[in-house]
Amino acid sequence: MSLTRPAAADASPQSRPKLKHPDGSPIRVLVVDDEPTLTDLLQMALRYEGWEVKTAADGRHALTLAREFRPDAIVLDMMLPDIDGMQVLSRVRADGQQTAVLFLTAKDSLEDRINGLTAGGDDYVTKPFSLEELVARLRGLIRRSMLTASEEEDPRLVVGDLVLDEDSHEVSRGDDQIELTATEFELLRYLMRNPRRVLSKTQILDRVWNYDFGGKSSVVEIYISYLRRKIDAGRKPMIHTVRGAGYMLKSAE
Repeated sequence: MSLTRPAAADASPQSRPKLKHPDGSPIRVLVVDDEPTLTDLLQMALRYEGWEVKTAADGRHALTLAREFRPDAIVLDMMLPDIDGMQVLSRVRADGQQTAVLFLTAKDSLEDRINGLTAGGDDYVTKPFSLEELVARLRGLIRRSMLTASEEEDPRLVVGDLVLDEDSHEVSRGDDQIELTATEFELLRYLMRNPRRVLSKTQILDRVWNYDFGGKSSVVEIYISYLRRKIDAGRKPMIHTVRGAGYMLKSAE
């Protein structure tokens, strides 16, 4: 077993503020380890923090999930059955992702630690470890990465030829300026912050309206139709309905 003090998972996160994205969406964490018991416990502990968690048991599956899930942090075991954690990290960085990476290692050697950090890892914990320590380190890494991103953040969101300026509230597609109401702007901003990701009506209600109007999902359909008339009319569509799942915005190019 690779954990110590598993009761730490019960440490109440209510005593500290929930860590979320600026738009209120949950932190996304990818856990990569070939020990099912360990990944199950980590998944439970991280979900208790209010985070969205996916797991992978090998390096190749981890790379696929990293591209699709776009995690804010990766908990990555050094030793995997196919390709090792160093190779996974190298390929993640080659894809342009600056995701925070916390290595899990069974070796407490100085060389192993230096190799992981030199390869682009942000921190490491040595097995066996406590859940409390791992969660605390992850929170620190994610806070730092979010602070760095906010300092460097371009106020413009860009998906294909669609541009939204969060400072000026101007929206354009190609050479055309698009006038949006305040609610339409918030809905489009949420879609553009999550490109190529299916967002359910419930997620949209929670992030854009906060259920203030009573939570009727029909309002999402109505405002999606408003956006389509302004964003997609006469052009290749960018806003797509995924039947039974929700809506997704992606480049038409």
